[in-house]
Amino acid sequence: MNSLLNTPTDPFVDGYAAIKPLLDIEGLPFFSSLREQAIRSYQEFGIPTRRDEEFKYTSLRALQEKKFKFGFGANVDREDLVNFTLGLIEAFTVSFVNGQYAPELSSHDHLPKGTYVGTASEAPTELHGAIEAQFGKIASLQGRLGSTNDERFVALNTAYLGEAAVVYIPKGKTFGQPIHLQYITSDVSNGTYSTPRVLIILEENAEAKVIESFVTLKGFGFTCPVTEVRLAASARLEHTRYQDESLDSTHVSNTYIYQETKSIYTSNNINFGGEVARNDINAFVDGEYCETWLNSANVGLGNQVIDNHTRIDHAKPNCQSFEVYKTILKDKAEGVFNGKIFVYEDAQKTDAKQTNQAILLSPTATMNTKPQLEIFADDVKCTHGATIGQLSEDALFYLRARGVEKSRAESLLVYAFAAEVLEKIQVPAVKDALEARLFDKLA
Repeated sequence: MNSLLNTPTDPFVDGYAAIKPLLDIEGLPFFSSLREQAIRSYQEFGIPTRRDEEFKYTSLRALQEKKFKFGFGANVDREDLVNFTLGLIEAFTVSFVNGQYAPELSSHDHLPKGTYVGTASEAPTELHGAIEAQFGKIASLQGRLGSTNDERFVALNTAYLGEAAVVYIPKGKTFGQPIHLQYITSDVSNGTYSTPRVLIILEENAEAKVIESFVTLKGFGFTCPVTEVRLAASARLEHTRYQDESLDSTHVSNTYIYQETKSIYTSNNINFGGEVARNDINAFVDGEYCETWLNSANVGLGNQVIDNHTRIDHAKPNCQSFEVYKTILKDKAEGVFNGKIFVYEDAQKTDAKQTNQAILLSPTATMNTKPQLEIFADDVKCTHGATIGQLSEDALFYLRARGVEKSRAESLLVYAFAAEVLEKIQVPAVKDALEARLFDKLA
């Protein structure tokens, strides 16, 4: 461990005492004790270095070198939303600016009876018990298989926890509208630090489509979100995360999912922005006949670093998981994929498939891929495949022979490679908007 990590030079430890009184005004009363426990936990480890196994391919020196502050009080006009790929989609929207709830940018439609989408502090009193019972309990790897669990950014998020977004869908209900949780960074003078927190609870046989988007209007920032998802029996969630922050921002996210019997979780993880973008997705499958789908499309240009870590714990039998992660890298961009699948002793008849593919559009781009399988059951089907390469010369020749100019032919092939993931998104407006943004970025 780097000795610097245990000294008072960590900016997020140094600045904590000053910001704590402001944080205690936000959220629900029990958040305060969670914050105090979390800052102690984070302080044990601090900002990771390349010596830490889980971060050996990704440098987070910017968190030490850049000066970040809380940007509460920033204003964003509704007209500014037109600048965002998903800013104007039709959805039930809950917006945050620099981590602070922005009611003027949020929906105020009437919600179906028993359903809640909004901030934790405004949740009906009868939901407080359910929120407290789940909050902070799902985002943990304690007691699970493996020895390289790293939860420091969950602790950092919790230590600086302000307001939280809550999605609650009761038993048997389908939320017809897409739900859009929108996080905007806007600061022209300094780097802005925000810690978005989301709790999604779908009761038995409930269904919803949730979109989280992270974008920058002005300046740059460090965004450290944590999302917790609990799916009861037969619940179905399509969860799309879209990150397109400024190219001098740092984004480190953690998503934790807990699945019960026959539930279906689908993740669409899209990364186009950030100087450094790190995403951890951890699914604990704790019921029979579940399905877990992890899809991802990533585009890195210039000096971007896009790092994806996935982990699926198959703890019960007769479940399926499917991962398809695709990355496009150009210039000096770097990509990382580390996919872990753990099959527990009782998880017989598990069917797990993992695919990681990358296209390198320049000789200076780099992709690091590390699939991991740890299987403790004997009647399973588990496969993983990783391919890294350039565009197919045959496909390029085919298009060139039909009069397509070289640069456009390359763009079409790369677009088709990533669009295969975007086509899986079941909200047409989101799919179309992200496909258009993908084409713009590749152009």
